[in-house]
Amino acid sequence: MIASQDTPNPAALEHEIARRRTFAIISHPDAGKTTITEKLLLYGGAIQEAGSVTAKEGRSHTKSDWMSIEQQRGISISSSALTFEYAGRHVNLLDTPGHQDFSEDTYRTLTAADSALMVLDAARGVQAQTEKLFAVCRNRQIPILTFVNKMDRPAQDPFELVAQVEETLKITVVPLTWPIGDGPDFKGVYDLQTGQVLAFERTSGGKHRAPVQTAGLDDPKLDELVGADLAAKLREDAELIQGAMPAFDQDAFLRGELTPVFFGSAMNNFGVEHFLSNFVELAPAPGPVETSLGEREPTAKFAGFIFKLQANMSKQHRDRTAYMRVMSGHFERGMDVTHTRTGRKLRLSQAHTLFAQDREKVEEAYPGDIVGLVNPGVFQIGDVISVDAKVALPSFPRFTPETFATIALKDVGKRKAFMKGLTQLAEEGVVQVFYPTDGARDPYLGAVGPLQFEVFQARLAEEYGVDVEMNVTSYALVRWLAGDAGSVARFARHVEDDQGRPVMLFRSKYDLEYTAEQHPEIEFLPLPKDLTRV
Repeated sequence: MIASQDTPNPAALEHEIARRRTFAIISHPDAGKTTITEKLLLYGGAIQEAGSVTAKEGRSHTKSDWMSIEQQRGISISSSALTFEYAGRHVNLLDTPGHQDFSEDTYRTLTAADSALMVLDAARGVQAQTEKLFAVCRNRQIPILTFVNKMDRPAQDPFELVAQVEETLKITVVPLTWPIGDGPDFKGVYDLQTGQVLAFERTSGGKHRAPVQTAGLDDPKLDELVGADLAAKLREDAELIQGAMPAFDQDAFLRGELTPVFFGSAMNNFGVEHFLSNFVELAPAPGPVETSLGEREPTAKFAGFIFKLQANMSKQHRDRTAYMRVMSGHFERGMDVTHTRTGRKLRLSQAHTLFAQDREKVEEAYPGDIVGLVNPGVFQIGDVISVDAKVALPSFPRFTPETFATIALKDVGKRKAFMKGLTQLAEEGVVQVFYPTDGARDPYLGAVGPLQFEVFQARLAEEYGVDVEMNVTSYALVRWLAGDAGSVARFARHVEDDQGRPVMLFRSKYDLEYTAEQHPEIEFLPLPKDLTRV
């Protein structure tokens, strides 16, 4: 198919933009992110039956977990793009990693989101990784909705949870639902906007949609529905909330200053569909994107940017996929565009939608949509493809590695496959690669946490047939150098990054501070000057 390049009817384009919702899910490990992902897909009609993250042998794995190491451990390691229709909206869900260590992939995925869902464990509240990811969202002024999960287990007092979120994250919290009990006594939620009680029945394994009963606070059947004690406490809580907590402000939410909070249990489907119904109304449609030519409105001519690269997602398609976020205009498969970094003309004929590792051809897409493009080796993170040859994006954010490992090839006869895997996995953000400037050229790998090394090693073996030895080093800090570093030798290891820029690895903050004090003529930077820090 050779696409026409004609701009669609402006009203039709605006209609498609208005119904798009593109969001990412952020959470601490074990808060239930993967479970709520599959339940959103269940209610969105994308799947008919939910599997469990802790699936027993013979049961299906969560749809977004496509890597074998993910399926073995029941965790999400890479980011997946999932799409479904709900209530007339076209929803793009970007599923980010949910393990203890997270990588550049997480940060990059958040650049493609218009909003975020923050999932909290009702017993633990705000945890370390939640804070880190929240900070990334706040830096980008991404509106955040909050789902307090696992109310079917013993939980903190909901008033204490709200206070903790406000104090820890410095954001105004407005509950839109309120839990009725917790643990075995969890009966459902009260909708503070409509005044309706939503009481839920448990379903077998949380596989299917839970039936819902409704009743108001004044309904005499409420006591029968949830029990006299819980009904009395709910009436007391609702009165306190209405008198003490601020009203929901949509503008403050869109500015990232306020988060609406919902309570429920993803595992048992409590509150999930109610959240989804509210989400599609509250979350923003795609807006303008800052580019080298100023803000680009979503109604402008076609442009998209690459925010993620992924190799070998499917054993049936041993190719590389570039994830493109459409930021403006109407995408059509087969259209002619410019790769603005190189000026190269491309025809986007191999485009597909993504549902974890499954794919099917996509004929058209609109702002907010995520399109998979077969990567012939031309795409890099942050690249723009557009009908306008001059548009570009500011630098994409990168993280500063906090742990380092040496890597050595076991079979030197597989060096070509090793270098291919090393290059592709580094491009994806699985690890960062540094090369010694003297002696052996076996590279150092940098990552936020050691699980990334395990992922790298497993994928090298499974996808490239290459076995390597890895050893975590004592280096704990990395600094890029601005100035002549030739005379700096003590307390550090001279390396260079994949772009040939001078870098030094330090074992401690003391070593870094001492070296910087001895060499005031050199700048020691946490990231290269031409890259944005999150």
